[in-house]
Amino acid sequence: MSSSSVNHISQPCIYGHFVSSTTERKSRLMKWLSKLFKGGGSGNRGQQPQFLGDENMVWRAPARSMDDNSRTNKEKEELDRAIALSLAEDLKRPKGYRWRTDQDEDLARSLQDNSNSSSYPPKYAPSYAPWEYNPNSYRKCSGCNKDIVSGNYLGCMETFFHPECFLCRACGVPITEYEFSLSGNNTYHKSCFKEMTHPKCEVCHQFIPTNGAGLIEYRCHPFWSQKYCPAHENDNTKRCCSCERLESRNARYMSLGDGRSLCLECMESAIMDTGDCQPLYHSIRDYYEGMNMKIDQQVPMLLVERHALNEAIEGEKHGLHHMPETRGLCLSEEQTVTSILRRPKIGGRGLIGIRTHPQKLIRRCEVTAILVIYGLPRLLTGAILAHELMHAWLRLKGYRNLTPEVEEGICQVLSHMWLESEVVPGSRNMPSTSTASSSSTWSSSKKGGKSQAESKLGEFFIHQIAHDASPAYGGGFRAAYAAVNKYGLRSTLDHIRLTGNFPL
Repeated sequence: MSSSSVNHISQPCIYGHFVSSTTERKSRLMKWLSKLFKGGGSGNRGQQPQFLGDENMVWRAPARSMDDNSRTNKEKEELDRAIALSLAEDLKRPKGYRWRTDQDEDLARSLQDNSNSSSYPPKYAPSYAPWEYNPNSYRKCSGCNKDIVSGNYLGCMETFFHPECFLCRACGVPITEYEFSLSGNNTYHKSCFKEMTHPKCEVCHQFIPTNGAGLIEYRCHPFWSQKYCPAHENDNTKRCCSCERLESRNARYMSLGDGRSLCLECMESAIMDTGDCQPLYHSIRDYYEGMNMKIDQQVPMLLVERHALNEAIEGEKHGLHHMPETRGLCLSEEQTVTSILRRPKIGGRGLIGIRTHPQKLIRRCEVTAILVIYGLPRLLTGAILAHELMHAWLRLKGYRNLTPEVEEGICQVLSHMWLESEVVPGSRNMPSTSTASSSSTWSSSKKGGKSQAESKLGEFFIHQIAHDASPAYGGGFRAAYAAVNKYGLRSTLDHIRLTGNFPL
C-alpha cells in the first residue's frame, strides 16, 4: 500500500447549482426584504416592488409619516434578523460547499449597510446580473481547468469540479457514489481503491478476510511470495510436492497417485522412470570426479514409488537420520526394491500406466544402491542424487560414526554446490575438468538450455537448503557451509575424518 495517507470520505462533496435565473435572484431578494415592509402604513401595506427591465430593479419608497420613527428600529431589527438567518444557514456548510455566491453575500452586506444608515428606505437599489454574466466570479474546474459557467458543480478538497471531471484515478470513470477514497491528492472509487490495495488470495482469488481483531491476516510463502487465506492450510487444498506452492482455483495440479501432487511448472521437467534418470545420475558422478572426489564403485541407481522408498527405509539399518518426508536413500543392505521401469502417461488429472519391476539388490561394497522417488523436476532430482552420492562417498572412503549434523550437513553442502553450478552462471562450484563440465549440463543442453521457470525452481531449491530449520539438515548445512567457505572442501573433509567435526 502507498505510504501516502488514505481517507475514506463520507459525504465528500455537494452537488450545487448556480443561480442563473434573474427571476430566482429577484425572488430570493424579495424574501430577504419582505419583512422590511411588514407593518407599514395602510396606504403602503403590501406594496410590491416594480421591476424595470431584466437587470435593474427599483423599489418604490413608501411614504413616511412623522409617527413612523417608532417602527424604524423594529423594522431594522427584523431586517437584520432575516439577513443573519440567511447568512447563518449558508455558513453551516463547509468552506467550498456553499450554495450561495459571492454576489449574494455582497447584496446582503449592502442591505445591511443601508439598513444601518441614517436614511431609510435605501437611497438606491443594487444592480444585479445573473452569476454567469460576471466573468470575474467564474470558478475553475480542477479536472479540465476550464471555467464552470453554469449548471451542477462539485466542491471538494477546497476546489471545484464539473461532475463529469471528478474522476477515479484507477478506472477513469466519474465518481458519483456517496463515498469515495482519497490517497494523497488522488481520488478513487472505494471499490477501485480496495482492488488496488486490499490483498487478494492467490488460491481462491477472493479478498483476504479480516480476523476477529479486524486485521487482514494471510499466509505468504517465504520464497514465492504466494499470499493466501489461512484457511487453505487446512481445507485440503493441494500443495505441489516439489515447489510447495498451493494449487490455485484456476490452475490444475497433477496427482502422482501416492498422495503427492505436482504443479505444471514442475511437471515440465519431471523425471518419471529409471531410464530417464540415468543420464542425470552419470552427469553428477562426473561432477564429483571434477571435484577430485571420484566414486570408483558402480553403485546402481533406481527411481522408485513412494511406498517402495518407505519400505526400503524400514529395512535399512543405517537409516538413522532421514527427514519426515524422505525423497532419497543411500542403501547399504541387500533388499528387493520395486523400481519404475516405464514412464507413466497423463490421464485426466493424474498419471496412468505406471509399469514397475522388482529388482534384487546385492551388496558388493559399503553401498548397495541409491534410491530416489520418482516424479520430481530434474534439478530437484539432481540435488537429491548429489546428496545421496555424498553419503556413498563418505561410506566408501571410510568415514564412520559421524553425527547427523556433520554427515547430513556436508551432504547438503555438495547438493547446494551442484545446484549452484547448474543455476548460477559462472559459479565457483563448476567442476574443474572439461569432461565433467560438459556432462553436467547434458540434460539442459539437450533441450536448448534451462527455461526461466526451471532456473527459478533451482533458486528455490537452493533457498530451501539454506533456510532449512531442522538441526541436522539446516543447522548442519550452515555449519558445514561456513567451514567449507573458510577452509575449502578438501581441508574440511580431512578435518572431519580426523575429528568427526567441522573445523572452527
